[in-house]
Amino acid sequence: MFLHRSEGMKIRELRLGDLEPERFIERKVEEIKSIVGRASALNALSGGVDSSTVTILGHRALGDRLKTYFIDNGLMREGEPERVVSIFENLGVRVELVQAKEHFFSVLKGIRDPEEKREAITQAFYGDIFSRIVRESGIQYLLQGTNYTDIEETVAGIKRQHNVLDQLGIDTKERYGYRVIEPLVELRKPAVREIAKALGLPEGIYSRPPFPGPALAARIIGEVTPDKVETVRKATQIVEEELSGMDAFQFLAVLHEDRVTGVREGRRDYGQQIEVRCWDSTDAKTASPTRLPHEILDRLAGRITEEVPGIVSVTYNITKKPPSTMEAI
Repeated sequence: MFLHRSEGMKIRELRLGDLEPERFIERKVEEIKSIVGRASALNALSGGVDSSTVTILGHRALGDRLKTYFIDNGLMREGEPERVVSIFENLGVRVELVQAKEHFFSVLKGIRDPEEKREAITQAFYGDIFSRIVRESGIQYLLQGTNYTDIEETVAGIKRQHNVLDQLGIDTKERYGYRVIEPLVELRKPAVREIAKALGLPEGIYSRPPFPGPALAARIIGEVTPDKVETVRKATQIVEEELSGMDAFQFLAVLHEDRVTGVREGRRDYGQQIEVRCWDSTDAKTASPTRLPHEILDRLAGRITEEVPGIVSVTYNITKKPPSTMEAI
């Protein structure tokens, strides 16, 4: 399958069965060196397997000329920014933590439409944060972990991935002042995991479940606010603790918008609802809900309603992809 990147350019998927990790790594390191030359590059690290893989590829290619940034947008999992910075500093990669919570919540205020939320996050990352870093540093290259599925879903109109730019005809050099380098665009997630493993990344990185670029904003239906993020963050932590031992492709918590009626201690408790999703998949193109034992579902419901303030209902998604998608928005 081919996807048009721009006029006269195409991307072809490199399938897992055809992947030779060491050869791929060598090729991508040389490509990065060739593009950047003697200059420096910026790197956007989120701690997911895609961005982590690109970070190590870039570090191998450029050494200290790769300037790695973790943008703390206030939308990450519990303790994620500090944990990721620590992991990569132990790997010899210095990471600068950029505080941007107030900015992201400001640009998301009042936005309810899923695509508008994704566009706001794209603009905040690329047009605001990294454009400012480029102006201040003079660096004109940005490495990021866009993968094949990101592009496929965006170009097909299924959902806009915030990191897909060039493939939509966006000239990043003209619009933002820098060129984007995407070493992983040929690979789907399972193949990226193999590259991450071959690069020596810890298992906690290369085997962790996928996490969306818009982070927890992709798991909140309706407007994104600090209170809602804190709610879905607490639920996410419980879901990951309870399902981490399952052989599933991905698992997550979604915060619904409408309030529902509950009851506590004989009185009405008008609260919120969390939807749990857990998926079996090989390539993220199609997926089936994992057949979780009822005792696990029961434990999830009990913990979430007891430990997450305001939650009175927990549901489990039982719809395949398609017609569902793995993330809610």
